[in-house]
Amino acid sequence: MTYDLAPLKAPRLCGRRLKALCHALEGRATRWMLLPKLLKDAGFERFRKVDLRCCPSVRPLFPATCTREKVSQPTLDIAEIVEASTGIVAQLHRDFAAKRRDPVELAERVLQAIETGEQQRPRQAALVEWNRELLLETAEAARARYQSGMPLSVFDGIPVAFKDEMNVAGYRTRVGTTFIGSQPEDADATGVGRLRAGGCVPIGKASMHEIGCGVTGINLHYGTPVHPHVPGRMPGGSSGGSAVAVASGLSPVALGADGGGSIRIPAALCGVVGLKPTYGRVSEHGAYPLCWSVGHLGPLAASVADCALAYAMIAGPDPAYPHGVEQPPVHLHGVADALRGGTIEGTRIGVYRPWFDDATPEVVQACREMLDHLEQAGATIVEVTVPDLELTRVAHTITIISEMALALDAHKKHHDKLGLDIRINLAIGRSLTSRDYVRAQQVRTRVLEHWQALMRDVDVIATPTTGTTSPPIRPDALICGESDLLTQGQIMKFAAPGNLTGFPGISFPAGVDTAGLPIGFQLYGRPWEEHRLLAIAAVGERAGGYRRPPGYLDLLA
Repeated sequence: MTYDLAPLKAPRLCGRRLKALCHALEGRATRWMLLPKLLKDAGFERFRKVDLRCCPSVRPLFPATCTREKVSQPTLDIAEIVEASTGIVAQLHRDFAAKRRDPVELAERVLQAIETGEQQRPRQAALVEWNRELLLETAEAARARYQSGMPLSVFDGIPVAFKDEMNVAGYRTRVGTTFIGSQPEDADATGVGRLRAGGCVPIGKASMHEIGCGVTGINLHYGTPVHPHVPGRMPGGSSGGSAVAVASGLSPVALGADGGGSIRIPAALCGVVGLKPTYGRVSEHGAYPLCWSVGHLGPLAASVADCALAYAMIAGPDPAYPHGVEQPPVHLHGVADALRGGTIEGTRIGVYRPWFDDATPEVVQACREMLDHLEQAGATIVEVTVPDLELTRVAHTITIISEMALALDAHKKHHDKLGLDIRINLAIGRSLTSRDYVRAQQVRTRVLEHWQALMRDVDVIATPTTGTTSPPIRPDALICGESDLLTQGQIMKFAAPGNLTGFPGISFPAGVDTAGLPIGFQLYGRPWEEHRLLAIAAVGERAGGYRRPPGYLDLLA
């Protein structure tokens, strides 16, 4: 079987050409002259000719028993993680408890950093909304609990940023647009509420690519978050503000959403840890409905330990979210041991070499070195073949843009307020047929079978997270946006399988390139085995690790 993932073929468009294409695709008389060529170049023509005889799977569906690792008494082991952790969350918690540090003073430092970032040119733009009074009020409540010796959890008093895709009481949910979410929300999304019940201090809503339909992180309405390591580079998307908030030190943890790599990609490009849990593991209740069958909520963090603690807080069944009700217990078996310096003896890491090596030379080199490090820590590298990668890419594209087009139908009267690139994607999504969508779900069935078979022979599958480090932002893209499918394809090269199959995936730092730009290493695991991904990442973190950018806000200073 040959490697079949094909590069996208399309010229970069910006300015007048981008506007002309947008208007042509939205025009009844002109769209049908352009669509055949566009769909052919995107691989849709070949996709429509593939012989598929399987039943469609309209979403990933995993029985609670499908995890192969049997843990006799699965527990969260949060206290053990805190004890083993040198991460920011655990250290702040210990300092608060010992009265060495004060949650209110910490909140004031964060506020000062936010306001300083807003005065810079260009603006830091990691957050699109924050509220000084709400922030300090929450921090004061945390201070009182620590003074009485009754903190709610390890997250009591910890600053956390939330992507502008999930409801946070007191804030609007605008999803990166100018017309959605005109009023503050009354209630939290489930994941937000679980962290808030643990005493976290929400610092505000993090910027995102408009409606999550892009991986560059550029947002013309609220400003594009500045890459913390090399300004002028793409922060990644769509959870770009969440990644920048963590990488710059505003918060050790942020929540993001991932419909097509949108947690893992910005985590990789900004040099932090990003976990996309199993489909259904974290409730989507209270997140804006954009892509029902491929969407996931998850944490971005400055370290694996911080990521594990955030995951433990937000994961688990939610009666308001039926897709995750029948999941197995959430646990962190093996993570504390890995944080203490343990090995991963016996772990089998699958590598499909043609896919793994299909990235820029510096990315491939750093990820090969990470593989060597994991092998020295006890892992066995197993050569595997991952079939149907091109089918997977196209099926994921059809699924996500069809679902997003439907989600935005309620706001059609505002379509001219969307960015041109978003309008083009939605126009393509609305041109697809019901047969295209059903065929994409047939591919999902086929790909799920492939991946379930692969995971019988290995524990995880390794790839780079992105095919390149953060590309430069061209100045004209900040005026009216851009359509650059070649760059988008490079960034997304390793993302689609995780969303179409719903298998969990993690990105963690593997080093930097010669320009100082972070490189991410990705692992896919079996459903419900996030603990294994976190344990392996904790071992890998010793070789890669988080590197502070210039101007980093050191909350532990």
